[in-house]
Amino acid sequence: MIKKLLIANRGEIVPRIIRTCHKLGIETVAVYSEADKNAFYLQLADEARLIGPANPVKSYLNIDAIIDAAEKSGADAVHPGYGFLSENASFAGAVASSGRTWVGPSPEVLKAIESKCYCRDLATKIDVPVVPGTVKPVQDPDEIRRFGFQFGFPIILKLDKGGGGKGIEIISGQGQGQVRQAYERLSRIGQLAFASSDCYIEIKVDQPRHIEIQFMADGHGNIVCLGERECSIQRRYQKIIEESPSTVVTENDRKNLYQYTTGLVRAMNYQGAGTMEFLRAGDGKYFFMEINARLQVEHPVTEFVAGLDIVECQLRIASGGRLEVDQDDIRLSGHAVEARVYAEDPATFFPSPGQITKLRFPPGDAEWLRIDHALEEGGVVPPYYDPLLAKVITWGRSRSEAVQLLKDTLSSFDIQGVKTTIPINLDIISSSEFIEGSFNTSFIEKIQQKKN
Repeated sequence: MIKKLLIANRGEIVPRIIRTCHKLGIETVAVYSEADKNAFYLQLADEARLIGPANPVKSYLNIDAIIDAAEKSGADAVHPGYGFLSENASFAGAVASSGRTWVGPSPEVLKAIESKCYCRDLATKIDVPVVPGTVKPVQDPDEIRRFGFQFGFPIILKLDKGGGGKGIEIISGQGQGQVRQAYERLSRIGQLAFASSDCYIEIKVDQPRHIEIQFMADGHGNIVCLGERECSIQRRYQKIIEESPSTVVTENDRKNLYQYTTGLVRAMNYQGAGTMEFLRAGDGKYFFMEINARLQVEHPVTEFVAGLDIVECQLRIASGGRLEVDQDDIRLSGHAVEARVYAEDPATFFPSPGQITKLRFPPGDAEWLRIDHALEEGGVVPPYYDPLLAKVITWGRSRSEAVQLLKDTLSSFDIQGVKTTIPINLDIISSSEFIEGSFNTSFIEKIQQKKN
């Protein structure tokens, strides 16, 4: 088993990983930039190491600085959390080359699956349906226009190596200028952000819902799926409300999604925890989109309904252990809902950095309520990073019970000094569409249009 773990990340995921490490008797090393030097969770770790200035390129994205911190601290493993370098094959390779354990899929697997076209092609070969489109990168704007003429507009242009909601262009018309501008704009973003300008095309799925399957795979051929998560409530292609199970996934749907997922995991030779993401069209058909080769922000809803600690499973798998459960052991219980609380203006979703002048956490039953956070009164929300402040996760014996607890919890959560998305979270979960479970990925736009 891992003895000392360096957590190569910041914010609420750090204390969450530390909590599991304490349970397993694993020492922890937290890293921090100069902007995070007063973060309270640094005191929870056994050791904390400065890795650079506020600029993430010089700290949380600085592979050399993180490896140096691991060497000086004596950490024998690295957990990347999510975001930053969590799916970076070069970082995983550097960790492995330094003689340390990488908590995640191998560098070789990460390198292969960073290409969405590779994954789409692989899925097609094993009869997993993908969103109709191209499985190889497009060569020029004319190819995009020809596709649009053949299959109809609008179409979606995506970066082959994009992620985190970045690298998506909706092309609504056939105008040569519009197509060329979208292609050139996306190519530039891809080259700057992901060192690849390759793009591919997908048709625009009608009334899509975003459904994902959490899975775990050990190094001994064992794979388990832990139910689905409904992730259709999004802004700018980033999730804001998640729940498990979904109101639209039937037992037969779940069986098929599990089959698709295990087939892809085996074809990819994947080990560790991960998520297969699917789109569900308005007619009930499912299409594979991509794999997230890391711990997901929304993993707590799965932990609630499946009764497993996913980080613990990650650490045991990385240490060479076998999964302690098989698929028949997985029993999904009740319903869980998560609301992400961002330091953003709830009307515009513009970031709202600043100092937290007042903080009051909601009271609640720890068995049914979980708040993953990196908050403290007087703390500063820096402008350099993702503005996620906290995740509020509730569990209930029914969906209505879980949603009501989430509503009560958010209503009594008091964060002052920065604007937060709590008001829009409350608007969403109080809406008739959400209560009835009749929504899709355009839900936020509809909410905002009603307000305007």
